Amino acid sequence: MSSSVVVVGSFNVDHVWRCESLPAPGATIAGRYSTGPGGKGFNQAVAACRAGADTSFLCALGDDAGGATARDLAAQDGFALIAEASSEPTGTAGIYVDARGRNTIVIGPGANAALSTDFVQQQQALLTGAKVVLVQLESPVQTIEAALAVAREAGVTTVLNTAPADAPSTIGLLKLADVITPNETEFAALLGRHVGERVDANDVAALDGASLHALCRKLVGNGTVVVTLGSVGVFVSHADEHLRGDTQPYYRVGAEQVQAIDTTGAGDAFNGALVASLAQVPDAPFARHVRFANQFAGRSTEKEGAAAAMPRFTPADAEVK
Repeated sequence: MSSSVVVVGSFNVDHVWRCESLPAPGATIAGRYSTGPGGKGFNQAVAACRAGADTSFLCALGDDAGGATARDLAAQDGFALIAEASSEPTGTAGIYVDARGRNTIVIGPGANAALSTDFVQQQQALLTGAKVVLVQLESPVQTIEAALAVAREAGVTTVLNTAPADAPSTIGLLKLADVITPNETEFAALLGRHVGERVDANDVAALDGASLHALCRKLVGNGTVVVTLGSVGVFVSHADEHLRGDTQPYYRVGAEQVQAIDTTGAGDAFNGALVASLAQVPDAPFARHVRFANQFAGRSTEKEGAAAAMPRFTPADAEVK
């Protein structure tokens, strides 16, 4: 088996309540309920596949209806799912979405927390045969680090989505990633944890380019940092000696103009589309990959759901438009 993109990460069964406003502590409010597939890893695998990349997904699943759902949905979308069997239940998430598309999420890791280093290392041939390996932090950090180490040793491009913000991380983990993709909250958390820089997440988007670039360089000396800033767009920072086909070390890309109704999986859409573009058009300037990922993520917010909202939209489609 071989794939151009390998995603290592989490699968959750999402339980979603859509409400006029997000519930306050102690409040009981009415909402409209739905359920469907999610988890950052699965969302990103679906996005990469629907963005045109030959995709495989490594995860851990329980022996339950949630695990069966994951396998069935991967087969329907056309990507390979390779799962470590777990005695824990398949992961779950409780999600509230308000009328403005904002969300709050509570995760029950279940089997995701049992994804083992041994299992990932057994997939060495798949990882080393990929063009891009994408990971997140909803799985044990030592397992994610092992996956990146295997890929990096083989010269595979490694992308780390440093989400969620409160997940543990290490400098060693960051150094194994060619590209890291925090949002502003995750970026501020990483700065505080690893650099000792105290920056309010709400102030990140307003920083001037030179200041934001300097903070990125403190965080990762040689890698590329892509800070996703929601409705403000994206900030990209490269090491001077590795511009990835771009002509400048840092720049901003504006957000797409869309009619957003649900932003739940937008970050996952961006990451899946980014690695799909990197795998399919490897010689293109990095800015082109970012623009495509932005377009893909924007479209994902125009539908309800996480994995289910991922559009079918490839880099070739974007070229036409």
